[in-house]
Amino acid sequence: MDDTAFQPGQRLARGVARHLAVHDFFCLEEFVPARGLRTDLYAVGPKGEIWVVECKSSRADFMSDGKWQGYLEYCDRFFWAVDQDFPVELLPDETGLIIADGYDAEILRMGPETKLAPARRKKLTLKFARDGARRLQSYRDPGVAAFREPR
Repeated sequence: MDDTAFQPGQRLARGVARHLAVHDFFCLEEFVPARGLRTDLYAVGPKGEIWVVECKSSRADFMSDGKWQGYLEYCDRFFWAVDQDFPVELLPDETGLIIADGYDAEILRMGPETKLAPARRKKLTLKFARDGARRLQSYRDPGVAAFREPR
């Protein structure tokens, strides 16, 4: 698929996901950790650590995001991913910062670590695995959506 088929935030997400894979973190886009929340990227690392990355393609995109603090209780670290032209002074200093494009990224500032409670980590990791498997199965067999809801 050619790069113009993606929205700016989707291009950022692709570059960040590629970069995180080099660090042995694997992502799901638009993961829902809890009702009413949808993360741009939800990444799980080799030791079970969970990172949330919110991709912002413009000042207006950032200013309209009123939910980001709600993500903090669903991850060990939180990051913003923006392009090189984004006014990074708008971003809170107490969050992580990733500069990205559609092909790669660089972590400029690690978000502070706040460890999830073990029960929440287990629940989110299981949800991540099941959502990922469901997406993969739906990709391979688009008709499986008719059987989505368990009985």
